[in-house]
Amino acid sequence: MAHVACCIMMTGKRLPPPLDESALRDMALRHVARFATSRGKLLAYLKRKIKERGWGGEAPADPDGLADRFVDLGYIDDAGYAVMKSGALARRGYGARRIGEELRAAGIGEEDREQADAQIASEAWAAADRFARRKRIGPYATGPIDPKQREKAIAAFLRAGHAYAVARRWVDAPPGEPMAAEDE
Repeated sequence: MAHVACCIMMTGKRLPPPLDESALRDMALRHVARFATSRGKLLAYLKRKIKERGWGGEAPADPDGLADRFVDLGYIDDAGYAVMKSGALARRGYGARRIGEELRAAGIGEEDREQADAQIASEAWAAADRFARRKRIGPYATGPIDPKQREKAIAAFLRAGHAYAVARRWVDAPPGEPMAAEDE
């Protein structure tokens, strides 16, 4: 009790009460209503909130069960999230490796990534084009680049998740000349 009074006096704010089953469920509902999320991301959010606020429920906290229930109810769809997220990242010019890293970080399993992986493969050339346009590389450059700038441009492509061969092809393209789509 003295700790709570000390914290209130020091910060001027009252600490929120510990979570219980109802508060955790309401928090999870607000989160999925507000954000497109995956099961893994929701689970990480709930565990973080339990750690921050503590648990005051009668039964032990079960964020895994709550996340599973939301999947069963259709509030969370990992396969749909993977397609949506991979499309958004591809439109920003990111490559397959970087998109795959984002999906793994979101807790998307391999079985939920099949449609997203197919989408990534079909949009790989367009994503590289968007990246080159945004960074003014290759055909979008204002003039020829020196070897040091070339290495930096290739490194930027690689960080964005594109393959080395694709990066080299875009970086080595003459400025002002349109690129033909890659034949695969």
